[in-house]
Amino acid sequence: MASPEKIVPDTSAIINGVVSRMIESGEWEGSEVHIHNATLTELEIQANKNRDTGFVGLEEIQRLQAFAKEGRITLRFDGRRPTPEEIKYGRFGLVDALIRDLALELKATFVTSDHVQAEVARAYGLDVVYVPPTRVHGDPEFTQYFDGHTMSVHLRAGLPPLAKKGTPGKFKLVQISKETLTEDDIRRMAKEIVERASKEPDAYIEREYEGATVVQYKNYRIVIAHPPFSDAWEITAVRPLIKATLDDYTVSEKLRKRLEERAEGILIAGAPGAGKSTFAQALAEFYASKGKIVKTMESPRDLQVDERISQYAPLEGDMENTADLLLLLRPDYTVYDEVRKTRDFEIFADMRMAGVGMIGVVHASRPIEAIQRFVRRLELGIIPQVVDTVIFIEGGDISKVYRLDLVVKVPSGMKDEDLARPVVEVRDFETGELEYEIYTYGEETFVVPVQEGEEKHPIEKFAEKAILQELRTLIDVPFEAEVKNGRVIIRAYPEDIPHIIGRGGSKVSALEDHIGMPLDVKSFDEEELSKPRVLVKETPKYFLIQVGKAFRNKYVKLLADGSELDVVKVNRRGVIKVKKNTATGEAIRFAVRSGKRIEVQPA
Repeated sequence: MASPEKIVPDTSAIINGVVSRMIESGEWEGSEVHIHNATLTELEIQANKNRDTGFVGLEEIQRLQAFAKEGRITLRFDGRRPTPEEIKYGRFGLVDALIRDLALELKATFVTSDHVQAEVARAYGLDVVYVPPTRVHGDPEFTQYFDGHTMSVHLRAGLPPLAKKGTPGKFKLVQISKETLTEDDIRRMAKEIVERASKEPDAYIEREYEGATVVQYKNYRIVIAHPPFSDAWEITAVRPLIKATLDDYTVSEKLRKRLEERAEGILIAGAPGAGKSTFAQALAEFYASKGKIVKTMESPRDLQVDERISQYAPLEGDMENTADLLLLLRPDYTVYDEVRKTRDFEIFADMRMAGVGMIGVVHASRPIEAIQRFVRRLELGIIPQVVDTVIFIEGGDISKVYRLDLVVKVPSGMKDEDLARPVVEVRDFETGELEYEIYTYGEETFVVPVQEGEEKHPIEKFAEKAILQELRTLIDVPFEAEVKNGRVIIRAYPEDIPHIIGRGGSKVSALEDHIGMPLDVKSFDEEELSKPRVLVKETPKYFLIQVGKAFRNKYVKLLADGSELDVVKVNRRGVIKVKKNTATGEAIRFAVRSGKRIEVQPA
């Protein structure tokens, strides 16, 4: 085939190195290559943002300059530079249109690696050469550090190569070479990875930021980081080491039956590297083998599932768009890998409430923490509808399974039947034992461990904080309170007790009605009576701490449960005045909100 007389490559063709490959092969030797200034501007902007594709494209143009100096081609730069508005809206095709217009003007061959651009150019009547990504023979350099036992490789300038070897949950970090890697070594490997991601059909750039690039190359997930994001050049490559089935895990018949018949809101939780994603793959294929339609939502797409399962990335950069599309497709189960941010939890909940079976992968160091991630993001009553089963992975196997149920009852540790409320029960799936209760008290939502044999039940500890906060707004004299055996015990100075009780017990009855628990009012013991009276009042700008006339005009230590907050001066009226927007004010705010006792001592 004769060489085209004139060639106009677009940005995708430059990044993919199409023109230099064709020149090296001799097919386009002697041609005039016209690069639009818009292409150069686009690459310059990417390079200024430290995006690797920008540097790859600029290096391709430098190769073309070298060919021009050798006389193998004629290289020209044509066309006006794009305006800031055209650059801003480049994703809508404004820059591509400038490049096509140049090809029309010169009656040149338009070269692209973008299928859409090829079709648009043909619609304009241009002579088009479409060169799709082609496989490069041989493996990239970074793969030399992997063997059959390597889970991930960690390459950093100034350090020898490191690798995690073993299996999920049972691995160790080892040095795999004595040679110290230089920045040039990391740059060379990073450049090769980005070039391959631009050229090969089974590789792609998943995300690109200023100083970081995420690449999916075959079954490797690669993160390239460099300044300004990272303090040094580094490459982290992760590869799934094993592909498991549900039969490879400790799954009881009871759990298998629940997965088949009832579980539709499943959380797979565990620490990083515990094997959560491997189990998610096994569970996805288990459902696919049962004749279910299974999809995944991933960013990046790195679950190793079979062809029956479709894998979806964020549609137009937004996982909410992916969810909207999946609601139209109505899969039986969707794997959401990974659920991290508030919007992820909301999308997970929306899809589950729409009737889609959901499997979410969540980072958590304890099983209950996976559920706590939903608390305050969702209304309490719908949490069991969104999540009914929590499977905790540890050491590459199932170590704990919870089931969630919503009931209306008096929370454990409370006695008054009037305190019945919706409670989410978290039970060990295998034994049925109740381990946690989740419920609201006042304006707070509590996740309370339920364990017998403690000196004070956990519910009483949590209730004390909430009750103390509430009582501080209702009682304006110094007091202490605790919850014991379903009752609130208030201790105060003898002279203040009538003020708390009120005439004929009217005030204490109103307090009981307000907090929903019976009250006992008692005097401080002798040790408490020997301590100075401390009363904390709050104004819009200050905390006013009354400590009595014995300390007026003196410096005192301000304490919260025995921990010193500051040394402050008491004014002539026996009051400490602290601004809220100071460090001491913030410390007092935290202490009061946490139910800690505020005290003073002579400085």
